[in-house]
Amino acid sequence: MSERLHIAVLMGGWSAERPVSLMSGEGVAEALESLGHKVTLIDMDRDVAARLAAAKPDVVFNALHGTPGEDGTVQGMLDLMGLRYTHSGMVTSVIAIDKQLTKQALVPHGIPMPGGHVVSTASLHEADPLPRPYVLKPVNEGSSVGVAIVTAEGNYGNPISAEAKGPWQEFDELLAEPFIRGRELTTAVLGDRALLVTELRPKSGFYDFDAKYTDGLTEHVCPAEIPDEIARACQRIALDAHRLLGCKGASRSDFRWDDTLGVEGLFLLEVNTQPGMTPLSLVPEQAKKLGMTYPELVQAIVEEALKEDAG
Repeated sequence: MSERLHIAVLMGGWSAERPVSLMSGEGVAEALESLGHKVTLIDMDRDVAARLAAAKPDVVFNALHGTPGEDGTVQGMLDLMGLRYTHSGMVTSVIAIDKQLTKQALVPHGIPMPGGHVVSTASLHEADPLPRPYVLKPVNEGSSVGVAIVTAEGNYGNPISAEAKGPWQEFDELLAEPFIRGRELTTAVLGDRALLVTELRPKSGFYDFDAKYTDGLTEHVCPAEIPDEIARACQRIALDAHRLLGCKGASRSDFRWDDTLGVEGLFLLEVNTQPGMTPLSLVPEQAKKLGMTYPELVQAIVEEALKEDAG
């Protein structure tokens, strides 16, 4: 093991992903303690800056998910405090959590992403923004929170009824994208290395928040049973996106692949700068398949943060 450090594990918060963050944080803390580090657990509240200042950690392990831990807000605070922290810095986080900004950053560099545009929620109740089927999702939430697939035979109405349960009841603006049929793939990047490709096969519906974090609802096929050229393309695109966005530590790129079209049917959906670290999470699973234990993965993420000041 490298030197013994005092590490503050920042977790919880008040986003929709709080329960997942608590699971990630507890797992990370246990791993760090097993490696001999001193750990201070901080369940984020409005006094987080004062608590961090009192703790005086060598480094902060950011185990937050969603806003404000994944959108640059916490990163900006940590920068101002002069604290080193894991995962991506402020500017990268601001861009990556916003799906439209991510497209603007990546598509000009040849990264294949679905078309689409941001629409006002009110307009959805007048007419469809795209031909059906299409996907509606919040511009800046993670973990498939508030995603709806609008099909010709769906029960949302035509046009979408304001009374129908869906993300239009929670958000003023939504991102409308063409629905890409096919398979759900994901690739983790750690430092400067793409790990494996996992196929996610939900037992029902699609890979939504419940499917991601409820044991038994989704089958993980790792490594994915896909042609080598598709696996290589996922790894290349994930690594390119990680570098272009300026990600640090671990990231995870999610893809949709229309397997009737070969590599032309592969599209990057989003890049997660704060991928989950729960027992069901994909990054630990891919690392394990490559012979890396969970504590070794956590240590590697910490060492990435210590290489240079995150920013």
